[in-house]
Amino acid sequence: MALRVYNTLTAEKEPFTTVTPGKVGIYCCGPTVYMNSHIGHMVGPVIFDTIKRYLQYVGYEVTLVINITDVEDKLINQATKENTSVASLAERVTADYLANLRKLGVDGVDHMPKATDNIEGIIRITQGLIDRGYAYAAGGDVYFDVTRDADYGKLSHRDPDALQAGARIEPSPLKRSPGDFALWKAAKPGEPAWDSPWGRGRPGWHIECSAMSMRYLGETFDIHGGGLDLVFPHHENEIAQSESFTGKTFARYWLHNGLLQRTGEARKLGAAPREGDIKQQQAEKMSKSKGNIVTISELLSRHQPEIVRFFLLSTHYRRPIDFSDERIDEVGRGLQAFYRFFERYERITGTSFYALNCASRAGEFVVADPHGEFAGEVKAQRDRYLEAMDDDFNTGGAVGVLFDLLRTLNAFADRIDLEGKGKSDASAKATFVAGAAVLRELAAILGVFGAPVARPSASSPELTQKLTGVAGLLKDRWNIADAPAADADSLMTHFIALRKAARSAKNFKLADDIRKELTSAGVVLEDRADGTTWRVQ
Repeated sequence: MALRVYNTLTAEKEPFTTVTPGKVGIYCCGPTVYMNSHIGHMVGPVIFDTIKRYLQYVGYEVTLVINITDVEDKLINQATKENTSVASLAERVTADYLANLRKLGVDGVDHMPKATDNIEGIIRITQGLIDRGYAYAAGGDVYFDVTRDADYGKLSHRDPDALQAGARIEPSPLKRSPGDFALWKAAKPGEPAWDSPWGRGRPGWHIECSAMSMRYLGETFDIHGGGLDLVFPHHENEIAQSESFTGKTFARYWLHNGLLQRTGEARKLGAAPREGDIKQQQAEKMSKSKGNIVTISELLSRHQPEIVRFFLLSTHYRRPIDFSDERIDEVGRGLQAFYRFFERYERITGTSFYALNCASRAGEFVVADPHGEFAGEVKAQRDRYLEAMDDDFNTGGAVGVLFDLLRTLNAFADRIDLEGKGKSDASAKATFVAGAAVLRELAAILGVFGAPVARPSASSPELTQKLTGVAGLLKDRWNIADAPAADADSLMTHFIALRKAARSAKNFKLADDIRKELTSAGVVLEDRADGTTWRVQ
């Protein structure tokens, strides 16, 4: 299948072709840096970092730009509240944002321009729009005249007059029309300001992105991305001012990710939010104004970064993301199957899964398989993964294929008994390694399983305390003997022996209860031919 992407501009999936053959330019709107990063700020970067990874995998040279808005009304207001300068606040919040991107494995950003470093380009475009009759100066401000743009509203597919209600449009007696938006704002006392032909002032919100995207990607580029809530007014206004200035197509494809929302909040308002339903997703999204945001630093104190990234990619990017700690825990439990497989891979091969060489570019998967249909199954699953990604970067479908591939690898290891009698079968081991390399190859596109995940120490006092609590709970619930008041290792030896005895006595409810409570405490049991082992999640 050739790559097809859903274009908000046409409301259709379209074949993907680029401005310059073999090259892709992507611009994704970044944050206004007035508050520490929350989980919603991570959605777009994780998605477009993954899109870049896939495009590189299939052979494109990709440039990814994510901007920083470091001068804007919200930032100015917050700096005043904190009795600090706009520059100091922006610097601190930007550092937090960058640190969290690194933690989530977002390492594919080529340029991260700041609005304040692009004032010259902003002024040049603004003056050009005035010269072309699309903008006008008034009292030190400069406004874009939406009535001069014949196809204004084409991105959101709505009549311009219907777009104004509830949108982020500032009223001003200086405007010719209520829908006109600011390209330049006259300076107010104490605000950051720059010299311009219209007096001291600062840029409007929308013009910043036009200047920054054109600086790094040219007047026409391939993909413009951002959250669904940016379709209007931000992206609509970007198109209007950019195409009015250049007379050219601004971005060929507009990709909008669904918004993050708290689990259950959508149900309070009625039906679940739908893919592409801007109004409903906007009403239900997590936001500072609702007091329901979760900072990424807070979230990563409870969950491994790899689990959070996997969670964000487990849904197709255009769908709303149902957020809760329980949902992330659920994803984390699913990932334990992969981590157990990596340990199994090391037992079978004597080498780390993370050191396994794998393809970094798409190509044919060919491997000899004297042991049946395993290689054919791996190839079919790899093809399904690539088909999912070719279908508008469907990472949710791709994740499902990874789990299928994992089951195929485990089934082959079981069938050949690679940890037992089949361990000396060199050809089977080589076939198994080739299949595992495909798992690593495909996982790398999602930006996961690139390095071992740091795990809580099995000797930590916190784990011992949790296991002591499990022991007391089981004693009260089942009237069983006291557990040893010792360390985590002794407690786990007790639990494993207790569970084994329960299963021998066919007391499966007790055995299941032990596993369930240990899982809640962050411990996973693995039953193997040579006994039961345990690991900290």
